Parts: sequence; structure tokens; C-alpha cells
Amino acid sequence: MSTDPDSPSHASAPAARVTHEYKFSHVTTGRYLPTPGKAPGWPFAEIGHWKMDVDGSADDWVAELTDWRREHLTRIGYDDANYRRPELQWAQRNFVHAQMMVEDRYFFDPVAGRYTVDRYLDDLEARYGGIDSVLIWFVYPNIGIDDRNKTDLAHDLPGGLDGLKSAVDDFHRRGVRVFLPTMPWDHGTREPAQNDWQAIAELVRAVGADGINGDTYNGVPRAFFDACDALGCPVVLQPESTISAEEQLIWNVQSWGKKAPNEVIPPVAKWKWLEPRHMINYENRWGRDRNHDLQYIFFNGIGYNAWENIWGIWNQLTPRDAETLRRIAAIERQFAPALVSMDWRPYERTLQAGVFASRFPTDGYTLWTLVNRHEYAVAGEQIALPHHDGTRYYDAWHGVPLQPRLDGDRAVFDFALEGCGFGALLALAPGAALDGLDAFLARMQELSSVPLQSLSKQWRSLPQQLLPIAPTRPAAEAPPGMLAIPAGTFDFAVGGVEIEGQTWEGNDVQYPWEDSARRSHRHRMQMPGFFIDRTPVTNAQYRAFLDASGWRPRDPHNFLRHWQNGAPPPGWDNKPVTWVSIEDARAYALWAGKRLPREWEWQYAAQGGDGRTYPWGNDWREAMVPATQRGRHLHAPDDVDAHPEAASPFGVLDLVGNVWQWTDEYVDEHTRAAILRGGSSYQPQTSHWYFPQAHRLDQHGKYLLMAPSKDRSGCVGFRCVVDAG
Repeated sequence: MSTDPDSPSHASAPAARVTHEYKFSHVTTGRYLPTPGKAPGWPFAEIGHWKMDVDGSADDWVAELTDWRREHLTRIGYDDANYRRPELQWAQRNFVHAQMMVEDRYFFDPVAGRYTVDRYLDDLEARYGGIDSVLIWFVYPNIGIDDRNKTDLAHDLPGGLDGLKSAVDDFHRRGVRVFLPTMPWDHGTREPAQNDWQAIAELVRAVGADGINGDTYNGVPRAFFDACDALGCPVVLQPESTISAEEQLIWNVQSWGKKAPNEVIPPVAKWKWLEPRHMINYENRWGRDRNHDLQYIFFNGIGYNAWENIWGIWNQLTPRDAETLRRIAAIERQFAPALVSMDWRPYERTLQAGVFASRFPTDGYTLWTLVNRHEYAVAGEQIALPHHDGTRYYDAWHGVPLQPRLDGDRAVFDFALEGCGFGALLALAPGAALDGLDAFLARMQELSSVPLQSLSKQWRSLPQQLLPIAPTRPAAEAPPGMLAIPAGTFDFAVGGVEIEGQTWEGNDVQYPWEDSARRSHRHRMQMPGFFIDRTPVTNAQYRAFLDASGWRPRDPHNFLRHWQNGAPPPGWDNKPVTWVSIEDARAYALWAGKRLPREWEWQYAAQGGDGRTYPWGNDWREAMVPATQRGRHLHAPDDVDAHPEAASPFGVLDLVGNVWQWTDEYVDEHTRAAILRGGSSYQPQTSHWYFPQAHRLDQHGKYLLMAPSKDRSGCVGFRCVVDAG
């Protein structure tokens, strides 16, 4: 049964073959069109599907659907001018797209402090043939940690907008187009100086981007398109969700597609049918077996969003899916003009049940894409086509010429399709030539020599490592300002508060005693004694460190951003120092002969041995913490000793609700993240997508790390520990 909430449905339908007992003009919403042989929203697609005769109704289906398209385009006063604009036509060849987190270590090297676009692109080319466009994502899930808005976060990238422009230039040098994100839900952080469309248009112009991705938009409003046009930088708009109003097709020349129903008969993309030049990049971010996704894009002649780094959770394409995408993309790029043909025809008649084909004709050649929906291989004659003398035929999937069996005026083609596999047939008109065809065929012959079924489709989560922390010189007694935490047995139970990722393997972090990352954790520990700062490090203490050591960060952007003339603002000496990165905090700790706490040390010092929910007990009490900040501008935190009654069982203060506190750092091949503890007083309103709070002692926040310039926050401080002798 279709799970698409936008799909039309009927209460019932006969189990036997349905031809065309309904009008396609009824299908005015949704992402996909009903398939021939069943009514829209067919409720029992997997029951009796072997009785469906697609070929028996496909001609009538396409004829009525053509009328439906004409009616809908007339109704909205359709104008295709934007699809004819030369500066926007690259979207029609944008077959492989990727949403990329700026925190991805393949994109930015935090040790060298530089962008590494070539490394990022080389990896994708090696694994699945590369990308045509990239969405550089610098906002969620960290937005809302403080009052910086979505545009502020672009300015906070390493090197600011100049640094971002250099990365965009590197993508362009490799022939990759660049999208920047915007979202309508960011109205709880700092008010921007301009409205959304003007602000993003200025950003596009400053860095030379090519498109705008509208996060959560069902069609990006025309204001964004016009604002960029007015600045002389026309852009491709790319809504994250499917277009909801058909007239938006006029200025949204591209979109994402989602949740194609996984039924035996592959669905047809509505927006591709309405406007064959409209590029869809199908997205299934959490999918682990993407075979259906890839068959869907190949059948419809559309593109894919090869999204693997999902908010710091790595969901890599399996070897089989990656190789499948490589071969699909090679065919789509080679025959790109055919895939925008106004005369494309889905459900071309085939000779084998369960094999489906689409026809994409041009003046000089025609391409057919085929998908085998069976789990088993299908060999033998697959398709019969009208034959014209002098036509040359090729198996484009395997890169070899074909000699059909001639049956009167028909050419009948015999080739094999793997289980859940793919095929492509090329007919070259008499006298026609196609640039690069020989090289393309040789490449496909080489690729197809390895059967897709021989490659692994096993999904695995990415291992994480906890960064080591060097021990301090042991102390026999508590240093000044620190408290002794005695040795004891401790049930370390904690869970991540990530908004997405559910309870899937790979979410949150992987502790040293675990074999993979997961959201929920529990481990019984024998805790050695240690000493911990009674309060977070204050502005006055951090100033003393700078004065005594002369230390300055390599990347100074946002460093102690709240200070004035090199000193804390008046009245801030006893407040927790913020706008310090984890590297800045480590530098202070090293100077002081201390270190940052392990997360379980922080929790043990806050919780004691009784598993309490808050430092003071099991019930939330607002009087124990600073007042919640719900405005759009960040206010000063409270003094570190303002709430003595909220002390932990060991007397530790200011653990919860004032500022987050740095603890451990985790790293995998693609992402770094720090564990933040204690939560803050800042809670921006208007959206549930902002960085979630974690005031409970059995919860932690996972904060993605890129570079100090972006990682520093007005709501993150730290405290230190010393090992006991």
C-alpha cells in the first residue's frame, strides 16, 4: 500500500485487471501518478498483482494522461520560458546531486584548517561516479545552539564568505554546480537585516552559487527567484519537498522527490510528466537498500540525491547501490537530451512480465530504459519495436551492439536482465551519429563485466572513536576551586537527544565498550576518584589565562566574541566564559594543569550514585536554574554561583540550565562531534528543528564540529578536572 500522504486513494478496487475506468484529471495532487492496470491509490497493490495486464491498458492510460497534462498546463497558464533560459538549462543535466554537511572531514580538514573539495569529489567519483551538483549545508542540526541565524552561520564558516567562495570556485573548477540552503522556519534566532529572499540572494551573489535549496518548502516561493534575478545571478530553485501547487513548476525548474511507492509496477513522477525538462533528484536519506529508488529514477529518466552524511550520521551507499548509480549516471549523462524529450513514453510495451520500459526519443536516436522488478534474472526476448532499415541497435547497459530478430516490420531484442536489474536499449537512426558513443560503449562494457548481483548490498554503520585525553599530574588533595569526587560504582545511563535518526544503528555516539554508535547507552562503571571545578570556568579566570600565557587561537573568528576591548564586559567576571571552542577550552585546561572531563565523570559529579534526574533531585524546579530565554537575542548567562541550592550531591554548582559544557569528542571517517552536557537557558521559539536542550542528567547533546570559527557559541562553556593521586 502506498504510504505517500499526498497520493489520492479509492476506497476499493477490483482485484482483476482495470483498464481506464477513471479519468486522470482526478489526479491533481501527489508526487506520483497511478499506474496502468489499477486505479489511483490502489489499496491492494501486492495482492493479485500477477493478474494485472499493464500492456493491456498502457496505451489508453498514456492517451488519457496526455490529455490530463494538456488540461493542467492550460489551467495554470503554463509558461516554459525558464526551461528555455540557457543559464538555467544545466539543471536538466543535474542527474546526481548530494547534500553535503560542511562538517564532513572530506570537505574540510580541521587539522590543516582548509577546504579540501578535491578530496571530497575524488571520493565520490571513486565510489559512484561523482556528482553534478552539491548542496553545501551549514545550518541544522547545530542552529539554535545560540541566537545566530542561518545567514550568520554562513559568515562563521572558516574564512567567512571569502572562504566559502573559494570552496564554491573549487566545485566549479570540477564542473559541479552549488546550491545554498534557506528555510522558512528560522524565526526564533536573531532577526536578519533583510527578508529571507533578499538575504539569500546577497549570499548567492557573494559566493557565486548556482541554486537555492528550500528546506521544508513545497515549492520555493517566486520571491527568491526574482531577488536573485534582480542581482544578475539567476538561480535554479530546488524545493526539498515536492511541489504542492502546479503553477510553481514555472519557476521551480528542479525539485526533490520522495517516497516513491515500492510496488511491482513502478510509478511515474507527476512533475516529470507535466514538464519533461523538470529535473527531480529523488531523495531517500535513511534508505539502506536503494534498489527501488534507483529503478524509479532510471524508469523516469530523473536524477538522484546521493545523500550519505545525514546530520553527522553516516549512511553510505552499499557497494551494489553505488555501482548501480555509477552506471545509471553514465547512461543519463551520455543521453541527457533524450531524457528531456517532450515525447517520452512510460510503460512501453515489453514481452516479459515484471519488466518495465520507458521510451525517450530524439531526432537522431531513441533510448529505452528497462527495469526488472523480479528478484530473479530474466533472459530471452525483452521488447519488440518498429524497425526501419539502416537503424543500428546497441545494448547501452552492457556496451555492445545488438542484432535483433526481424519479425515483419518489428525488431525483437534478446538480452538478459539481472534480478532487480537494469537494461538500456539504444536505436541510432540511419545516418545519425552520436559524439562519444564508442568511448561510452567501451566504458559500459567494462563496467558491466562485473554483475551487480556479485557486489555486496550489506549495510554497515561507521565505527567511531573516542579521542584520548591525556591524564593530568595526580593531585593528593583538591586544588583551589575544585571539589573531590570519591571513587565509587556508577551506573552510567544516558541517551542522545538528536531530533532525527530514531533508534537506528549509527546514531549518536559509540562508547569504547560498544561495538557501534546508538542513541541509548548504559554501562556499570567503577569510577576512580578525581577533582572537578566547583563551577564552570569564568570570564575572569579565562582572562587570567590569556594574560599569563599570551595564548591566542590560530582561528580567532568569534573568539570571546562577547568581550569588549580584550576584556569581559562590566559585571561579567563571574559568569561562565563562552564563545570558546573545544580547542580553546583545552588550551586553558593544559595551562592550568587540568583537562576536560570525560562525559561520565561530568555525569557522576552531577548525579552521584542514586541515578537522580537533576543535580538536586528527580523533579524539575525552575527556581534552581536561570530563567529561560525565549527571545530572539541572547542575554548574559547567570553568575556561576547564582544558584547554590542546585548543587549536586558532591556540592558541584552550575551544572544545568545556564550554559552547555564541553566534554568528550568523537570522530569517525567523516564527522567530528563533541558531547555537550547540562543544557543552557536559551530556547529559541517557532520551530522544533532548533538544537534540542538536554537538562536531564540522563541526556546529552551531540554538537557537530567543523572549525573553531563556527563551533564557538555564546551558550557553550566548560569546566575542568584533575586526576587524583
